[in-house]
Amino acid sequence: MAEQRTPRAWGVWNLPNALTMVRIALVPVFLVLLLQDTTASRWWAVVVFVAASVTDQLDGHIARARDIVTPFGILMDPIADKALTLGAFVALSVLGEVPWWVTILIAVRELGITALRAALVRRSIMPASMGGKVKTVLQMLAIVLLVVPWAAFTAAAVPHAVALVVLYAALAVTVVTGVDYCVRGWRLARQPAAS
Repeated sequence: MAEQRTPRAWGVWNLPNALTMVRIALVPVFLVLLLQDTTASRWWAVVVFVAASVTDQLDGHIARARDIVTPFGILMDPIADKALTLGAFVALSVLGEVPWWVTILIAVRELGITALRAALVRRSIMPASMGGKVKTVLQMLAIVLLVVPWAAFTAAAVPHAVALVVLYAALAVTVVTGVDYCVRGWRLARQPAAS
């Protein structure tokens, strides 16, 4: 059984990697739809964003269940995630729906922690913490709530207020988990490198 998994585990062409590539391909589609800023295009943007988010959960589940872990997947999966969420926040800031300081703070945290994890990869892989997973869920929920064209079928004030509460909750968890990763990274950096 283990012998059958070995070639698949290190081949680039497998289902989890294909889903990651689909997610990357969906990012510009989502951004074009969102920036058109019409009721119809926003609904389609929601559909594309949710589809891309589902591929994120699905590729990780399949990779773990089938023990398909590849260097491509390790590198590209977080890049695909960051491209999707940061692209969404930048577009929402361009549209005036998310303050730029929020987007910049989230971007600095996301890119900084990604760089930190890459720099420490020779010492140890820092797995995503539970707080990091909560952060991702809150960010994606905030994006969906902000992209949905609420004014098309209800008074937009209440759902927009809910979206902002979720957004600032996501921001708080983003900052707290960023500090946690920095502390963990500092501890790892103090340990002697594996020979």
